Amino acid sequence: MKRLLTTQDGPYLQQLYAWLRSQGIPVSVSERNGKLDLLLHQSSYEARARQLIDEFKADPDIIAVQQSTKNRQLVTDLMKNTGWLTRIVAVICVLMFMGVMAGGDAFVRYFIISDSFSQLPLDAPWRLLTPAFLHFSATHIVFNLFWWWYLGGRIEVYLGTRWLFALFVLTAVSANVVQFYVSGPNFGGMSGVVYGLLGFCWLYSGQRNTPLKLPPALILFMLGWLILGYTDVLWVNVANEAHLAGLIAGCIAGITVRQLKPKPRY
Repeated sequence: MKRLLTTQDGPYLQQLYAWLRSQGIPVSVSERNGKLDLLLHQSSYEARARQLIDEFKADPDIIAVQQSTKNRQLVTDLMKNTGWLTRIVAVICVLMFMGVMAGGDAFVRYFIISDSFSQLPLDAPWRLLTPAFLHFSATHIVFNLFWWWYLGGRIEVYLGTRWLFALFVLTAVSANVVQFYVSGPNFGGMSGVVYGLLGFCWLYSGQRNTPLKLPPALILFMLGWLILGYTDVLWVNVANEAHLAGLIAGCIAGITVRQLKPKPRY
C-alpha cells in the first residue's frame, strides 16, 4: 500500500476518504503515532487519486455539490419516466394516507365503496373508485406506489394518458366491486390496479419487445405473491379477490388494446 498523505485532522480526512471512495478509489485510513494515514491499496490508481485529492483541496464542498447533482438527476429521471396522471394519482394516495392516519375510521368511511354490506353505491358512483386511493400503513402505500409509478408511468409515457386513465378506472372498479361482493366494504388500496397494470403489460407485449415488456422474473414474483395471498403464509390481510380481479381485467385489456394497435407515443 502507498501512503497518499498524513494528517491529524480527522474530520478533514473523513471527508477526503468519502470523496475518494465515491469515485471508486481503493483507499483506507490507519493510525500511526497519533497521526492518520490515507493509504492507497493499488498503485495503478495513484495518478487518479492525487488528481482527486487536488480537486478536493481546491473545493472541499465538492462532495455536497456532487450529492446535490445526483439527487437532482434522480428526481429528473423519476419524473421523466412518468406523465401527469401517474403523478397526480400518487399525490392523491399520499394525501389520502395522511387523512387516514389523522382521521382514522371517521375519514375512511367517506371513501370506502359502500356503507352497506350488500348494496353498491349507485347514487355515489365515485365510491366504486375511491377505495383504490386508501392505504392503511406505510408499507402498504410504499409498495403500491412503487409499482404504480413503475408500471403506470411506463404505460402513460408509451401509450398516453388516456390509455392509462382508462386502465386505472377499469382495473380499480373491477377489483373494488369483486372484493366488495366477496368480503364487504372494509378494504382499500391500489393493489388491484397494480395487478391490472401488470396483466396489461404482460398480455399487451406478449412475445414482442415493446417498452412495456416485463422481465419474466418480475411476473413470476408478482404471481407468486398473488398465490401466497390465498395461503396462511402471509402475516398481513390481503385483498386476494381484488388482486385477481384486477389482474384478469388488465389481461383482458392487454389483449384488446393489442388488437386495437393504438399508435405509441414513441
